Amino acid sequence: MTTDPEGPQLDVLPPDVWASWPDDKLLDLRIHQLGVTIEGSALQDRIAALQAELEARGLTSFVPHFWLSGEWFSPDGVPGVAIPFYLAHPRLERLERAQMLEVEGGTPDWCLKILRHEAGHAVDNAYKLRLRRRRQQLFGPSYLEYPNYYTPKPYSKSFVLHLDSWYAQSHPDEDFAETFAVWLNPVSDWRTRYIEWPALKKLEYMDALMTDIASKPMLVTSRRKLEPLHALRQTLRAHYERKRRHYGVEHPHFYDRDLRRLFSAAPEFSANMKAARFIARVRKDVRRMVSAWTGEYQYTIDQVLESMITRSKEMNLRLKHSEDSTKSDFLVMLTVQTMNYLHSGRHRVAL
Repeated sequence: MTTDPEGPQLDVLPPDVWASWPDDKLLDLRIHQLGVTIEGSALQDRIAALQAELEARGLTSFVPHFWLSGEWFSPDGVPGVAIPFYLAHPRLERLERAQMLEVEGGTPDWCLKILRHEAGHAVDNAYKLRLRRRRQQLFGPSYLEYPNYYTPKPYSKSFVLHLDSWYAQSHPDEDFAETFAVWLNPVSDWRTRYIEWPALKKLEYMDALMTDIASKPMLVTSRRKLEPLHALRQTLRAHYERKRRHYGVEHPHFYDRDLRRLFSAAPEFSANMKAARFIARVRKDVRRMVSAWTGEYQYTIDQVLESMITRSKEMNLRLKHSEDSTKSDFLVMLTVQTMNYLHSGRHRVAL
């Protein structure tokens, strides 16, 4: 395991300087100025846990490297993993949550889950596994262009389930990385979990493949770091503006009919609470629950809720029933609409 001290340290500010700044001031800091490192952060123990799992599986010669960047990724041809900078300091995690409503990889279990996936890409690169014929037959060719979006098929048994949003279905390389992650997880019990699934063939192949390369030295030993922290010159504000656009909502009014079923603009309900106020009141709870059930990004669901509030105001909708019963019905409606939105093609998961 190797990590990156993050290169040149010109005009870098140590965390003690900006950790107490309010969000608005911190957002004007440029990312390359953040004096954070993997060493000494919570990431150090999480990477060590990943390395222990790799060694327990016999992959003693596979030693990926890690560095801080703007997001999670493993570059083509590099046996290493970029980790988002916000995981290197609690203050940056709080900013991420304020901007995006959640912190991807913000708990030890969640972080390790993503690390397993990224390690799947890194081992693929380290041993040039994508060139193997059987690998291409089972997972598909790596040369296929990555889509900007994909429409998952949630009931398919040809793919393992690891990360949210049926991520294995997005590209052959993601299918490989997800399968590796399930294979690596010491508590996945994949032989039982995926019995009678077509995906089991992929897991059995992964098991044989990892046994084959277990003690062999890596074919690619490059320690190249793509988009390391010190090269990211945009402000945190610009970074989050771009990120929110990426996870935004494209078709905001596809749920008007359901809003009218749940609420009403009829005169007999004119004394009841406004629907917009009600949605704002339950917004945080339902956003969290629907995100957990559907795997959709909380920010995307929040944008749907924001649009619902706007539409409810425009249509002058009010509650027809009690708040408790309306909340239950609203939660069901939002879940169903999120699933429809996610899988109908009107919305596709952004990569």
